[in-house]
Amino acid sequence: MARTQAIALPRERRTAAWWRTNATALLFMGPAIVLVLVFLLAPVVITFVMSLTDLATSTGLSNWQWIGFENYARMFRSQFWLVILGNTLMYVAIVLAFNVIVGLGIALLSVHMEAKAGGVFRSLWLLPRISPSVVYALMWTWAAASPPFGMLNYIVAPLGLEPRFWLQSDPWLIVILINGFVGASFGMLIFTSAISAIPQDLFRAAQVDGASALQIIRRITLPLIKWPILFVLVYQTMSLFASYEYIYLTTNGGPGLYATETWSLWAFHTALSNYYGNLDFAYGAAMAAILVLLGLGISVVLLRVFRFEQLVAEPRVEVD
Repeated sequence: MARTQAIALPRERRTAAWWRTNATALLFMGPAIVLVLVFLLAPVVITFVMSLTDLATSTGLSNWQWIGFENYARMFRSQFWLVILGNTLMYVAIVLAFNVIVGLGIALLSVHMEAKAGGVFRSLWLLPRISPSVVYALMWTWAAASPPFGMLNYIVAPLGLEPRFWLQSDPWLIVILINGFVGASFGMLIFTSAISAIPQDLFRAAQVDGASALQIIRRITLPLIKWPILFVLVYQTMSLFASYEYIYLTTNGGPGLYATETWSLWAFHTALSNYYGNLDFAYGAAMAAILVLLGLGISVVLLRVFRFEQLVAEPRVEVD
């Protein structure tokens, strides 16, 4: 009995010491942990649980039953799932490249301008992001209107291109441009802050050594902003997989059958806005669950490619 008490006492002391050491950190992190659990983790769990039922307006909200993985089997029996998956991967890849390349280009240009001019330049690129979504989509709809209207037709006329109804003939071009300019503004803000934080002595030393602008960007700027680039890539990847707002407002997945339908828009149409009036909540939840897994998988690949462990590792101090 005495031996058991002797073992328990140090354990209680270690627990008390752990709480004394970490109480302040837990106090400050507590509200954030609660928000993450309630608004991020809980919806994901609810989505997965719902996907195992037959919950829909046709069954009623109280007469649902557990059906296991039938919704997933039904999804992959659909003749359109490969088309929609291909649309989604193409959309995410192209818009992601647009966001990163254009955002990085704007950041590099603006930080080398005079401060006020650079600020004005960045403010103009922020207009798509701060504009209301409906207004922004409506502007693009007007710009891509059928001939003889549409600003795009006037822009391409000097290039020898025939006027056209862009939303009908080239819907993906419009969808990519709409989402690309919004995403590029986010990358621009992150990259501008990261580049501005690089010590100027590194750039001056490189210029003294005769390095060109491209060499400075390649050898100094890009290696020192790998962490912000990784953050933008992962964040925008997750965002693009889940986004359907501008596609819904401009093409609504058309023209035709699933021409610009992405996986998130497919889930939205199935669960909340389909043509048949039967809102299939559980089936849409299964689509959303696949989307979560797909986004997480690609994010893990990006973390491995950029060697996330090395980016967050403590720097090594070498002593001669």
